[in-house]
Amino acid sequence: MPNEFTFCPVILSGGSGTRLWPLSRRTYPKQLLPLIGGGSLLQQTAQRLARLPDSSDPIVIANDDHRFLIRQQLTEIGVTPSPLILEPVGRNTAPAVALACHAALQRAADPILGIFPSDHHIANDAAFQSAVATAIHGASAGYIVTFSITPTRPETGYGYIRHGDPVSDLPGVETVAAFVEKPDAVTAQRYLDTGNYGWNSGMFMFRASVMLKALEAFAPDVLTHSQAALANASLDLGFTRLDAAAFAASPSIAIDVAVMEKTDQAATVAADMGWSDLGSWEALHGFADKDSNGNALQGKVQLRDTRNSYFRSDDGRLLTGIGVEDMIVVSTADAVLVAPLARAGEVKDLVSDLSALNAPEADLHRKVSRPWGTYQDIDRDDGFRAKRIVVHPGGRLSLQRHRQRSEHWVVVKGTAHVTIDGVETVLTRNQSTYVSIGATHRLENKSNEPLHLIEVQVGDYVEENDIERLDDVYGRTT
Repeated sequence: MPNEFTFCPVILSGGSGTRLWPLSRRTYPKQLLPLIGGGSLLQQTAQRLARLPDSSDPIVIANDDHRFLIRQQLTEIGVTPSPLILEPVGRNTAPAVALACHAALQRAADPILGIFPSDHHIANDAAFQSAVATAIHGASAGYIVTFSITPTRPETGYGYIRHGDPVSDLPGVETVAAFVEKPDAVTAQRYLDTGNYGWNSGMFMFRASVMLKALEAFAPDVLTHSQAALANASLDLGFTRLDAAAFAASPSIAIDVAVMEKTDQAATVAADMGWSDLGSWEALHGFADKDSNGNALQGKVQLRDTRNSYFRSDDGRLLTGIGVEDMIVVSTADAVLVAPLARAGEVKDLVSDLSALNAPEADLHRKVSRPWGTYQDIDRDDGFRAKRIVVHPGGRLSLQRHRQRSEHWVVVKGTAHVTIDGVETVLTRNQSTYVSIGATHRLENKSNEPLHLIEVQVGDYVEENDIERLDDVYGRTT
């Protein structure tokens, strides 16, 4: 890359990925999952950007609910966001792009930004780097560049870009003739046959000044409210918390609709980089390694006479199949999905049905992540609930009390520092304690090893909202 500018990579991590339920859920979406290859999709995205020449620490824009998980995963791979901006509500990609521009201008004078979703898979890293280098030249010349993925099939699940004329003096850069919505099967085949269309990848490159001017012209409300949200932001445990009211007032609109479909500065770079947004189980099956019968297998799986299917056991149980063809079978600790591959796109509708029924499985895994560790339900019935709790080294639960339940804690591994009504005790393996209703208490792991304990709650009400937090090192109030 040329050295006369600053390149700021931006990672967008606000999605929920309901099409990959039951693995992806609202509180643990697909970008945080190790779906293909090593590490989560978020980690793969950050590592891919770190390999770009002259790249800097990424700006990360994320859902507030996922903040600790995102920071933990990035810390694991040695990446420090600069900054990590928390969206209090989802407002699609145009407000996020506006935020990124303002944040980048605090780091450098008119940098070039690269906008990259956190939940995409790219198989060919060399082709990705080459496309980025080409796009940087286009952005340097004042274009808003998007990446057009060379189609390999008549896909009806993606929007398309119709290529225009080559841009003089910018090899590999073409104008955008039109952005086209998701086509039907016949139209998609025609697009593939013409060779003049590409899939809209949702990745962009531009100078901050160019995008801000475009937003001012075409989406001024987005620009105004996003700028106010960041100007009145606060720092909280290293996170940048936007002004919630200002950000919520912004229109919810995609950058494609807000700017790209209106500007005369849109350009595109065609790329064949093994790209997928992994938007369905069918897409994941297409990219996964397969056996001689076309089956993609994850976990403990045994099949007979089964072809072209996706089987995944994520809970350690043996998953078996006989005579299955063109199917998805995914098993987690609390849910099983069985569906034809061809109907994979309907999973999001199934999740909507579950949400309408207030089914917790729509949002939560049985193992729930917290900034201090995890908890997992073991058993529950009227009047009691049993959990397995794991506290990370250095983890510290909030100082809290419960109005409707007592708790019994049994340490099974590690060392627990327990404070009850101001008295601290140390518990090791095979030792236990009792927390009465209304007692002020806190659990800590001051060691370098994970702490494992079993908690049994007894009371008339044993849900998570029977927690009154009195002090919390992670800034939580609920």
